[in-house]
Amino acid sequence: MLVDINIKEYLDKAAAGKAVPGGGSVAALNAALAASLAEMVANLTVGKKGYEAVEEEMKALAKEASQLRNNLTAAIDQDADAYTEVMAAYRLPKKTDQEITLRQQKIQEAIKHAALVPLEVARDALAVIELAGRAIQKGNKNASSDGAVAAMNARTAALAAIYNVKINLKSIKDDSFVEKLSQEVKELENQVVKKENEALSHVAI
Repeated sequence: MLVDINIKEYLDKAAAGKAVPGGGSVAALNAALAASLAEMVANLTVGKKGYEAVEEEMKALAKEASQLRNNLTAAIDQDADAYTEVMAAYRLPKKTDQEITLRQQKIQEAIKHAALVPLEVARDALAVIELAGRAIQKGNKNASSDGAVAAMNARTAALAAIYNVKINLKSIKDDSFVEKLSQEVKELENQVVKKENEALSHVAI
């Protein structure tokens, strides 16, 4: 599993001339890092003088960020696995009409899955931006730049994940599925940019 290797090994794998890990997996990693930083800012606020009024809110924020971090860490492998499934579907035999039909069905199923994984990453990354914004606004001011990095990293991760959704949608023949996801990613794009701007507006440096 990718999550079990060290950073250098992951970077080497990402740099190699292979399809996985690719942009979707890297997007999940970036979002997980962003969640870690949002969690860090909250934890650096808990127990600090002058922040007693927001201590419980920061504890809850840290817990939510931790859950997002866990989800996004799992997505590092889930995205790579989804693309591996797509490649396996394309390698299915296609000599008979029955094989061709089955292959096409498996390809479509795999590509749909490959679109849904980064969509979930984008949703989670947006949630991280919102947490980072709250951490910046109400948390330890000495860590506001860390909160800013969390918001910016999560923004990049969300948009990267959305690009992975879009490229998969181009190969999906289910019009209703494509329309539904296209509408959601459009809204996500708008929200990601809006929420990042809001978060960064609270940085006092």
